[in-house]
Amino acid sequence: MADMFLTRRTALMATAAATAAFAAAPSFVLAQEVPKPSGTVDMDKLLEPGALSEEVLGPEDAKVTIVEYASMTCSHCAHFHETTWPTLKKDYIDTGKVRFILREFPFDPRAAAAFMLARCAPEGKYYPMVDVLFDKQKDWAFVKNARAPMENIAKLAGFTQESFEACLTNQKLLDDINAVRERGASEFGVDATPTFFINGKKYSGAMSVEQMSAIIDPLL
Repeated sequence: MADMFLTRRTALMATAAATAAFAAAPSFVLAQEVPKPSGTVDMDKLLEPGALSEEVLGPEDAKVTIVEYASMTCSHCAHFHETTWPTLKKDYIDTGKVRFILREFPFDPRAAAAFMLARCAPEGKYYPMVDVLFDKQKDWAFVKNARAPMENIAKLAGFTQESFEACLTNQKLLDDINAVRERGASEFGVDATPTFFINGKKYSGAMSVEQMSAIIDPLL
């Protein structure tokens, strides 16, 4: 009987220990998920005007400023904008806590063309156009002929055949977009997308809502 009692008691103690370890696990896991910055840049320099006017969301006096460098054909960027972006916008940008700037960092001609269409969209429609292009990325970014699907997306945004053609043949706009990319690479060390600068600290990769919150909340 004593042996049975000890065996049962040992099992109960082991179960209790395992339960306690499991209960403690989530905070440990979350702590491991918080990204570490890979560098720091001067915020004044980062926010200096570039070749293109900034597409800004959120108030100028927000405590947190996020600058994202993205490529429209980057699947990780699309994942971020489909999953993390809606909550980031609703909970942080729309509430005035965060100022957000998206900057063009195209890795290929299709990404550049997509950014050109976003820049040519009617006033105030840059981010909605970016959202649609990311949402429909598989329809145009990785197919043999991108022209038709991109034209269909543009028409839904109010483009005519003429304005679509005019946008994609605007050499100055293309040059300016490439200048934004080149400055990001040469001055701020951007070499992958998405890359985020959060109050000057550099983070790479498509972060989750929880990871973004873990970085932002202590700064508020």
